[in-house]
Amino acid sequence: MPKITYVDHAGTARTIDGQVGSTVMETAIRNNVPGIDAECGGACACATCHVYVDDAWMEAVGPSEPMEQDMLDFATDVRSTSRLSCQIRIKPELDGLTVTTPARQG
Repeated sequence: MPKITYVDHAGTARTIDGQVGSTVMETAIRNNVPGIDAECGGACACATCHVYVDDAWMEAVGPSEPMEQDMLDFATDVRSTSRLSCQIRIKPELDGLTVTTPARQG
């Protein structure tokens, strides 16, 4: 199982086994990761699962789709590495992925 590391805005890290085919958001919710609210349940209809992808992982994660880019307009403190964790599907190549949650969700 690919391991995903979630770092909160204070720097506390949690590494969790992710299931291939699941999303980074679903894995966070199942494991009570703080800082990922996921109010829409993963429908890409809000921005409350906003994360910052570690620079080293941006290429492996891939670019965001236009719908996700539109939803990021509602997120707080958007950066070049911002993604919605509901749109990052876990695959074996993401073993070791690190994402950081913002200080607050939009």
